[in-house]
Amino acid sequence: MSRLLLLLFGCSATVLMFGLWIPFKALVAQELLALAWAETQARQVQARPWPWADTWPVARLEMPELDVSMIVLDGLHGESLAFGPGRVVAGADGPVILAGHRDTHFSHLQHLAPGNPVRLQGQDQRWQDYRVTSIRVVDSRKELINTHTLAAGTLLLVTCYPFDSLDARGPLRYVVEAHPVYALEQKDTVAAL
Repeated sequence: MSRLLLLLFGCSATVLMFGLWIPFKALVAQELLALAWAETQARQVQARPWPWADTWPVARLEMPELDVSMIVLDGLHGESLAFGPGRVVAGADGPVILAGHRDTHFSHLQHLAPGNPVRLQGQDQRWQDYRVTSIRVVDSRKELINTHTLAAGTLLLVTCYPFDSLDARGPLRYVVEAHPVYALEQKDTVAAL
C-alpha cells in the first residue's frame, strides 16, 4: 500500500512539474531577455539572450493598466515564442504585428479593453504610445487578418483563442488593434473642425 501511495505521489509530482515547466521557462526567459534588451539598447546591436538563441530582443511591450511589461523577440519561431512574444515583419509602411501564446505572455490580452493604453519601446529607446481601438476574434478558416488595409504604425497583438481552450491548434485568433496616440489625436482634431 505504501509503495502504491509513493508511486501515485511520484506520478502526481511529475505531472505537476511538467505542467509548471512552460510558465516557469517563460518567466525566467523574460529576465534573461531583459538583460539582452539592455545590451541591445546600450550597444545598438542584436544581443542574443543566451549563446544558442536563434532570436534576439527587438522591443519592449507594456500594458500600463495591467502592470505588464515584456520583451518582444524577432520572428515567430516556435522555439522563440516559448520565451516571449514575437514580431512579424510586415514592411516599413505596414502595421506592427506582435504574436504570442495565449497561455503565457499574451494571456493578458483578454483583460485589455478599447481605450486602454499600450506602449512599445524600440531599440532607439523611444516609446510609442498606442490606444486600443478594437478587439475582435477572427476565424482563420474563413478570414485572414488583412494587414494591407491598416494604416502604417497600427499595432496588432495576436494570440490564439479562446484563452482557456485545451486545443492549442484551434483556428480562432484574438486580435487587439491599437493606433498611435498622435494619429488618434490628429483624427479627433480634424473631426472637431
